[in-house]
Amino acid sequence: MKIQRSIVSEFEEYLKIFPVTGIIGPRQVGKTTLTKQIGIERSFEYLDLEKPEDRQKLSDPVLYFSEFQEKDFIIDEIQLLPNLFPTLRGIIDQNRRPGRFIILGSASPEIINKSSETLAGRIGYLELTPFLLNEVGDLDQLWLRGGFPLSFLANNENASHLWRKNFINTYIQLDLGKLGLQTDVQIMERFWYLLASSHGNLLNIESLTKSLDVSRFTVTKYLNFLEGAFMIRLLRPWFTNTTKRLIKSPKVYIRDSGILHSLLGLTSIESIINNIQLGNSWEGFVVEQISNALPMGFKPFFYRTVQGAESDMVLEKNGKVVALIEIKHSTVPKLNKGFRIAMEDTKSPVGFLIGKSKETYKIEKNITVTNLKSFISSLLPSL
Repeated sequence: MKIQRSIVSEFEEYLKIFPVTGIIGPRQVGKTTLTKQIGIERSFEYLDLEKPEDRQKLSDPVLYFSEFQEKDFIIDEIQLLPNLFPTLRGIIDQNRRPGRFIILGSASPEIINKSSETLAGRIGYLELTPFLLNEVGDLDQLWLRGGFPLSFLANNENASHLWRKNFINTYIQLDLGKLGLQTDVQIMERFWYLLASSHGNLLNIESLTKSLDVSRFTVTKYLNFLEGAFMIRLLRPWFTNTTKRLIKSPKVYIRDSGILHSLLGLTSIESIINNIQLGNSWEGFVVEQISNALPMGFKPFFYRTVQGAESDMVLEKNGKVVALIEIKHSTVPKLNKGFRIAMEDTKSPVGFLIGKSKETYKIEKNITVTNLKSFISSLLPSL
């Protein structure tokens, strides 16, 4: 099953503009596969820095690239050779031909910081996410299995679950160290399970420090790293000048729903529906799909006051609130008083209740009931 990734056209456009295009995203998300497919037509030279022989080629990168000035290169797992960035700058400045380099990285903050400092004005970044709803169409399978290609495309549910279980173990035991986060494996394993149980709730750092018996600094470091590696999402609260007491803690989500379900031991849609985490799982899935579908200029937040006004998502466009979203796992989602108050507080022109309804219809002049597919394909582009 070949799936057309939604960033392909933008990727191809970047190759016409920037000397370096950076594709970042979590490990196993398909960066190498996508780039090789693009590279078939362009005859890129492929270097995998996990292979000793390819790292050896770059022991003197100036000499190596000077011998192949007319070639274009894909450099995979570039975080393993961070000192390459300053060298690339000099090489690029001698020949700023667009599309000369594609660099792939598993999204540690170190990658972004290093290249941002040394390649400013020479690089364009794109994030490759796990599969999205507009790419695969099958909502329930995507929700259950998540969007990592080898999980989503597995032959059966058991194979998908086993892949995700192995991914989690490998990520904790090996990949985090390769990305630059040295940690106690047992503590990190407990941390992931605590995040799964906290999914969709307000972040409580003090609770995490007590449960793990580590410092606040350590928990904050773990959170920042996993957020930078695209494994968790910290959805920030929307603020305004008001006398109301606003919740200021972010909400925490494990970005891939399949990884969440494996951590929770949920292996079927039925097991999710019968689990206490149903609402939070569905909310996180919708938040992630919408966040990844937002056009340029949009930012997602949530809104909550101590008095009970609440919206699961606040969509802001160029600094102005354009829509509020309430997320319900129901075919007939109900509007609550807290959402109406949130609409008034934020002065949002429209609101949406996103549930499992097959139809889209208004329940008030400026409030619409819809489903996730319809919102992303039809309603979001009109905001």
